Amino acid sequence: MKFSVRCWALRTTLGLAVWLVALFSLVPVVVGATGEEAGSLSSPTLTILHTNDTHAHLEQIARRAALVKQIREQVPDALLVDAGDVFSGTLYFTQYQGRADLEFMNLLGYDAMTIGNHEFDKGPAGLASFVAGARFPLVSANVDLADDPDLGKFARTEIGSKESGIYPAVIREIAGAKVGIIGLTTPEAAEISSPGPHVRFRDPIAAAGELVDRLTDMGVDRIIVLSHLGWSRDLELAAAVEGIDVIVGGHSHTVPEEYPAVITADGTPTLVVQAGAEGKYLGRLDVTFDQKGVPAAWQGGLTAVDQKENEQFVVEEEPQVAARLAEYNAALADIRSRVVGRTAVALDGERAHVRAQETNLGNLIADAMLAKAAPWGARIAITNGGGIRASIDAGEITLGEVLTVMPFGNTLMVTELTGAQIVEALENGVSQVESGAGRFPHVAGLRFVWDPKQAPGKRVVKVEVREPDGSYRPIDPAASYKVATNNFLYSGGDGYHVFTQGRNSIEAGFVDFEVLVEYLQAKGEVNPQVEGRIVRME
Repeated sequence: MKFSVRCWALRTTLGLAVWLVALFSLVPVVVGATGEEAGSLSSPTLTILHTNDTHAHLEQIARRAALVKQIREQVPDALLVDAGDVFSGTLYFTQYQGRADLEFMNLLGYDAMTIGNHEFDKGPAGLASFVAGARFPLVSANVDLADDPDLGKFARTEIGSKESGIYPAVIREIAGAKVGIIGLTTPEAAEISSPGPHVRFRDPIAAAGELVDRLTDMGVDRIIVLSHLGWSRDLELAAAVEGIDVIVGGHSHTVPEEYPAVITADGTPTLVVQAGAEGKYLGRLDVTFDQKGVPAAWQGGLTAVDQKENEQFVVEEEPQVAARLAEYNAALADIRSRVVGRTAVALDGERAHVRAQETNLGNLIADAMLAKAAPWGARIAITNGGGIRASIDAGEITLGEVLTVMPFGNTLMVTELTGAQIVEALENGVSQVESGAGRFPHVAGLRFVWDPKQAPGKRVVKVEVREPDGSYRPIDPAASYKVATNNFLYSGGDGYHVFTQGRNSIEAGFVDFEVLVEYLQAKGEVNPQVEGRIVRME
């Protein structure tokens, strides 16, 4: 076991940047580090291409395919792996339940994938359907699926290779070396998704230690962990378990400042990487090992696949994949016209309004969030005006209109804040109204008064929380309240850093547009009003 943690400093030089441009034939977004003994990488080198938390964002899949194809033309045995959460996030998943994602993963030739918490969003049966069609193995060492009626038929206890199914780990032989790939899944999935009563989760660090020993006994001298635990847990894992060479992470949607982060708790390096989320990046890590199977040199970085993220280089599309995606998009065009509800009044999402004042559309969205989060005890919802991008006319509401209003695919979070922290969040929300900032708050479960004549940070005059009987009471600064918000604000977006201090947080995971659609369908017809939730003093 390892007993201490030391991160090697990131050393980025102009020469390395030039080397990476040549290596990727692209402009990397995150420049990687080299091992202390690295000069030029010697052969054979293990090349790992990786994604995570793609969440059904297939808009750039043809460009990802082109990048993978280009690299594999140079490095035919490059591994392509995913660290989980392919499920949930866009209309592609809403309609195709992962089948579209799976088709493209098969086309790209993925070698392995671990199970993320969102893979259980449609229950074990939904994941079982995905596994049945996968032409690559899924790996998770800390999830026991044997007793589940749907997943048990795919669960394996032995170490696998290229065969489809769910294994604790698989072994691939690359350039004469045995490469072990272990999978780990966050145990939080039991609470934040829908794995059902027959799926059990073990401690991931203990499971990883057991698998490392097992693989080592089988002669494996290069070990990769596909981890859906989150960045901080990955660093803990690297420090706790000896023998892991590379951790390819997911769950926290991290674009790392250091690529790779290097943990050397036992005197040998463990390289930790992640590639953001939503298919925006393709990660590439090249590792050379010494005669003992220890990483001796490495190079790598992230390449922006999404053209919005990478203005310096236009990634061409792979024609076959682009053509197939166009077929999916044509089918979705009809779905976008599907009626999902009605409104008796026009819903005001005008930019100048949602960034400065209460609107009925802001209230409707916040109400939908609070209704969805109520099972987790949420009493308050706070969302940002910048996430509301259009208005909706009175009458029928189509799915396309909802997606235009809420195009970002943010997900629902629930966290526990004190009354004082909630006031701090509201202060942030009204701190930049003059500049039209998107942080302006829309709320449910509370009402507040603010004074624009005061200095930012001192503008909120009064806050009251709605009680179960419909009455309002002044917020208690010392009391704790469960608050629903979106994952963007929860991670500190739009200046809502106070949300990062929340306790007992739950990633409910439901996508924002799906939450609103469900609410509209339950109500049939809505008639939201501006009702004094946000009062501006004159």
